[in-house]
Amino acid sequence: MPDVGHSVLVLIQRVGEDDWELVRDVRLRAVRENPQIFGASLARENRFVESHWRMRLRTSPTWIAVDDTGTGRGIVQMLQEPGSPIDDRHVISLWVAPESRRQGMGWALLDAVRQAAAADGARTVSLWVVDNNHAAGDLSVRAGYARTGERQALSRDGSLTEERYVLTIVPEQTS
Repeated sequence: MPDVGHSVLVLIQRVGEDDWELVRDVRLRAVRENPQIFGASLARENRFVESHWRMRLRTSPTWIAVDDTGTGRGIVQMLQEPGSPIDDRHVISLWVAPESRRQGMGWALLDAVRQAAAADGARTVSLWVVDNNHAAGDLSVRAGYARTGERQALSRDGSLTEERYVLTIVPEQTS
C-alpha cells in the first residue's frame, strides 16, 4: 500500500527514440492492465522489437509521466490522423497507472498534447472515448474537450461504440 502522506513528484516529458524501453514498459503495462481501452493485443505488442518501438516514437510525438523514482506512470501520443483536417491533431494511447489516477496526471498529459499541437499550428485536438469509459469522458470534458455526437463502432469490438471529442485551441495572447 502506498504511503498516503508521501507526495510523489511527476514530470511530464516528451520522449524520443532513445527512450523506447521506457515507452515499451509503460505501454505494455497499460495494455496488460486495461486491454479494453486499447486497440492492441498484449501478445502482439510483446513481440515488438526495438526497431518497432523506435519507429513508433519517430512517427508519433509521445509524452511519458515519470515519477521521482524514474517509473513511468502515464503515457499519451499525438498524431495527425489520415483523412482528418490538416490543422487537427489527434490524441491516442492516453493512459495513467491506476495508483496515480485522480492526481492531475491525465490532465497534464492532455495539456502537453495541446501545447504541442498549438506550437504545430493546429486549431483543434480530437480524441475518441469509448462509451463505457466514464472517467476518460469526464477528464476530457474537464480538460476543455466538447462532445461532438459523432459516433462510430470500435473496429476491434463492434458491440462497443465511441464518441469523438474536440478541443478548440485558443491562440495565446501576447502582450
